Amino acid sequence: MLTATNLEKRYRSGDRALSVLRNVNLTIDEGEFVAILGPSGSGKTTLLGLLAGLDTPSEGSVLLAGTDMGPLSEDARARFRRDTVGFVFQSFQLIPSLTAQENVQVPLELQGHEGAPERAKALLARVGLGDRLDHFPTQLSGGEQQRVALARAFVHSPRILFADEPTGNLDAATGQAIIRLMEELNRETNTTLILVTHDLDLAGHARRTIRLADGEIVSDTRRTE
Repeated sequence: MLTATNLEKRYRSGDRALSVLRNVNLTIDEGEFVAILGPSGSGKTTLLGLLAGLDTPSEGSVLLAGTDMGPLSEDARARFRRDTVGFVFQSFQLIPSLTAQENVQVPLELQGHEGAPERAKALLARVGLGDRLDHFPTQLSGGEQQRVALARAFVHSPRILFADEPTGNLDAATGQAIIRLMEELNRETNTTLILVTHDLDLAGHARRTIRLADGEIVSDTRRTE
């Protein structure tokens, strides 16, 4: 599903080049649940951006769902993400003027999907919000907003889902519930799930954990059932 080869990312800082990622190589199979674990500043969010096609590497390549992201224009990458990739972020990123159902429908409407309302209702029911369809984000708790964001991420059946600190704004119990829900959806849909976190407990839910430190992979372990 995903192959990164010799990834490097550098930024200019005055006269110096600041290296954020160095010599990152990894392969992730379809349907895997992988946690990318590391402290603040380790480069994990930068790596997510490169793997998801949100940014381009200084060196190296990313092959995502059989597509080489390097030669694509920004518009082509955006179309690819729309059709293939789902995202869940720490800050929920819901549209405040839209109801829960309308927020979930957005990806399908961008694709011209005729069954958007029915699919959105079904996903919201699946995440326990079947009775909150007409509520706006400000009328929902943080955990409920993240459930809406999760339903939106899965509504167009993405082949791969990236989650960047998805429980960072939630209390511990709500965060655990969100991660369990992501696990269930991963198993049910076989969507590849990549979770970026600094939280050891959350990473423990993944079947594979890749640890980053100072921009490099320092370990890559699989959980034995």
